[in-house]
Order: sequence, then structure tokens, then C-alpha cells
Amino acid sequence: MNELGREKVILEEIKTWEIDLQNDGRTDFQRTFDRWLTRKLDDIPERMQKVFYEKVDTSLFNLHSVIQNSFIQKDAKNQILLSARALNNRIQQISDLHFLSIDQLHYLADLQTSKHRLYSFFQGGITGTGGILLTSADIPLQAVMNLRAIQMISMCYGYEINNPYEMMTSLKVYHAALMPKHLQYEQWIELKKELQSDNGMNYFYEGNEDMADQNSIKYILAQIAKLSVLSLFKRKLVAGIPLVSMMIGAAGNYQFTRQITEFANNYYQYRLISEKTSQ
Repeated sequence: MNELGREKVILEEIKTWEIDLQNDGRTDFQRTFDRWLTRKLDDIPERMQKVFYEKVDTSLFNLHSVIQNSFIQKDAKNQILLSARALNNRIQQISDLHFLSIDQLHYLADLQTSKHRLYSFFQGGITGTGGILLTSADIPLQAVMNLRAIQMISMCYGYEINNPYEMMTSLKVYHAALMPKHLQYEQWIELKKELQSDNGMNYFYEGNEDMADQNSIKYILAQIAKLSVLSLFKRKLVAGIPLVSMMIGAAGNYQFTRQITEFANNYYQYRLISEKTSQ
């Protein structure tokens, strides 16, 4: 199958995934709880909510910059380029990865996502062993690993992350991907609209830079609930090891990173194919 044929197949796979996003698989209890939680959050003064959202957005911007400029990330970027050159010796910088076929780019991205899912699995298992320090570090560590995973996926598809536009785009993808599945479709449509309105040559981001909203609070509350469950099960020891809480922590973090990397991979594949089609 030629490259154009493969791109059409991938677009059909993304379309099927997009349709699946529209399916609200929540139970009646989950829907009732969500409505109750929304009402409770609406009772919080608007000024306090605004301050919280600003703090979250600022923290994400700073965290993104720290990860991007870290030695680990620069080494990872060099590793991507080295792997890409093994497939095509014309590649000298990240933007040159567009010389590769969509399947080759997906292969590079899959190598990165597999690593980050494994990192998340082990980090969740370690969190499940208990301890105040490990438990309190779970949410920020998850943010670091999943943001880094999106940055790596972005570079694997030939999008450098060291300019304002790509930085903001990766943060928007992260915010959309961490939403519950029944809320991801709306975020996905917004990302597609931004792609249609952009010319693909932007350096500065000109859209809405506010990301955190009421759903961000729900996400944090859900993570706190997960950690509470882990603390309950850490007393159930098997041969002196809190095996149950470790399994719950590992499986939960793995599944969450899988959800985020799948969303990011579909976005950057769709973006690349759309840009090639419009040229």
C-alpha cells in the first residue's frame, strides 16, 4: 500500500476512535455524582475559582518549560533524531522528520509512548507502597511524565516544541487528554477547529490560552480519591508487601498514561496528514 493509501486508512481509524469518544459510557450513578459535584463546585465563589485556574495554568506553563529545557529531554531529542537518521540519512533536525512515512513516524512515537507507559506503571506501583512522601508526589510526577510523553510524541511527528505555538498546542492536547472520556470529544473538536483556522506556519499562539476550568478541579479530586483508595488497601499485606495497593496504583497510572498518549498520538497523526493534504 502506498503512502496516500496508508494515510487514508489511518484517518479512518482516527474517525472510528472519534466516534467512540462520543459514546457516554457512564453509569447512572456516575452521572448523578457528576451533577452533584458540579453543583457543589458552582457554590465556590467565582473569584476563588479564577485564582485557582490561573495557578494551574501558570504551573503547567512553568512545568512545560522545565521539562523542555532539561538535559534528559535534550538527550531524548537527540535519540529521536538518531533513530530517524537510521531510517533516512537526510534528517538533520526535528522538522526534517516529515521526510519519513506516517508508519515510520508512528513507529518512533510508539517507542516513546511504550517507555512512558512503563515508567507510569512502575511509578504507580511505587506510590502504592504507601508513605506520605510517595503519595503526595504522585500527582506532580504523573503531570511530569505525561507532559513529557506528549512533548516526545510531538517531536516524533516533526513538531519542535521550543516555540510558543507548539508549547501551547502540547499543553492544550494534555488538558484535553486528561479529561474523562465523555468530555474528551468536545475538546477534540476544539483542537480540530484550531487546526482548520491555522495555516501551519504559526510561531506565536493566537488562540485562547486559558486551559484550566471546572473539569480540572474534578480531575484533581479524582486523583485524590485514587490516592485515598490506595491508602486504604496499603494495610492489606501479602508476604509483608502491600501488593493490592501496588497493583491498583500501577494499573491506574498505566491506564491513565495510555489514555493520554493515545489521544496525543491521534492528534499529531491527524494534524500531520491534514497539513500534507492542504499543501
